[in-house]
Order: sequence, then structure tokens, then C-alpha cells
Amino acid sequence: MIVLHGGPALSYNYLDELIDELVDGYRLAWYQQRSLEPSTTAGPFTVAQHVADIASVADSLGWDEFALVGHSWGGHLTLHAGLGLASRISAALAVDPLGGVDDGGGAEFGETMFQRLPESDRARARELEERGDSPDGTAQDVLDYLRLVWPAYYADYRRGPSMPSSVQVSLSGFQGTWSSIIDSLPALTAGLPTIATPFGFVHGEASPIPVSASTRTAERIPGATVDVIPGAGHFIWYERPGAVRDSLDRLVRRTTSG
Repeated sequence: MIVLHGGPALSYNYLDELIDELVDGYRLAWYQQRSLEPSTTAGPFTVAQHVADIASVADSLGWDEFALVGHSWGGHLTLHAGLGLASRISAALAVDPLGGVDDGGGAEFGETMFQRLPESDRARARELEERGDSPDGTAQDVLDYLRLVWPAYYADYRRGPSMPSSVQVSLSGFQGTWSSIIDSLPALTAGLPTIATPFGFVHGEASPIPVSASTRTAERIPGATVDVIPGAGHFIWYERPGAVRDSLDRLVRRTTSG
């Protein structure tokens, strides 16, 4: 089973606690996606290349068939892998992902994040977001934005922890991958009904990414299921420990019994 981190172009280590939740009884692998060391820092930063990278990681492990668990952008990437690597993926679980229909819930996600911020922080957040998206932006702009909004990923902003100090980001990887995500959405939407991989979604009821990002996507994938976790935001494993593991176990049981 390969675990895919979010971002895009974030350091993978924010997933450490999720790995701890999943590792017992499963043979897991996880890796830093291209853009940050110890992976290559070179592009291309495209969805197609990220799918190819999954295959390369599996090849290096000698895994002809494998399952995927992906969080956020990593969950979105599992959808593309369900199309591009269909013959190799035994099951896939998308954890609070950007969806595969229309804009994937992106516009609502962004607005919800701003609305959760104290009013005094909103102008600064918009400024940093615009700078991070611009040709003159820097990785520090993106990190400063994430540091400011990080608590808004949780169900209760007032109780959300600060961003881990270990988090890093690649600006070129962030901008390039996001551009490719947008460009690839129409083809992904069209391809969802052809996904034959057993697919599950687990989504925080109070996540800033709307639950409809998962439910509307699941409706297009034959047999896909959605678990909505009450009281959980984007980082489900922090606010509802064990919930992602439960969803994964149900998916695996459904896969093996079939």
C-alpha cells in the first residue's frame, strides 16, 4: 500500500501520525513527491508525471499490484491513478480530497478557509495567496500563507494547532502541479465512470473542502463508497483518531470479499 501526501509540493512528514494509524497489519510505503529533497527537485510538475512516479515507486519495491491511500491533493491523485494505472491498483482510499467534478470543490474550499479566519487576518491571507500564485511569488509566501490559515483546516479554528515547523514547500512544484490539476479536471471528470478499482472516500464533516467534493465524485465511480466523519476537519486522524483506519479496513474487507 502506497500513501500519498497532499499539497501539492508539500513535505510528506505531516502524515507521520496517519502512517502510525495505518501501519499495523499493512505493508506501507510512502515517499516525498517530486519538487522537494530527498526526491528530485526537477519537473515536469504535471499530474501525468505524478502518476508515472507512483508506478516508478511501486516498480522499485517490486510491487506489481498495490493499494493507494491519498490525502487532500494525494487523494485527488488517486483518482488519476485509478485511470492511468488501472491494472495495478487493487483498491484506493481518498482522504478528504479535492474532488473530480467541476472545480473539485476548490472555490468553496478557498472561501470557507477565509471565512474561518479572524477578520483581522483575512486581508493578509488574501495577499499571501495572491503572491504565492504569482510569477513573483516565493516559497516563503506560500509557507506564510499556510502558517496563517493552518488552524482553519480543523473543525474548530480556535482549537486547531499551528502548522508543524517541519513543513516545507516548493514554489515551482506547487504552481506547476496546481496548473496541471486545473487543466486535467475535464478529462478526469469524463473518465470517472470507467474506474473499476474499488474506491472509497473518507471526508471530514467539518472540513473546509466540502463533503460534496467526495460525494459528487463517488457518484460517478461504480461502487464507490463515502464515509463522512462527524466533528472532523481536513486532518481527520487528528480530530477523530482511528476513523481513517476504520474506513481503510472496510474498503479492504470489501475488496477481498469481492
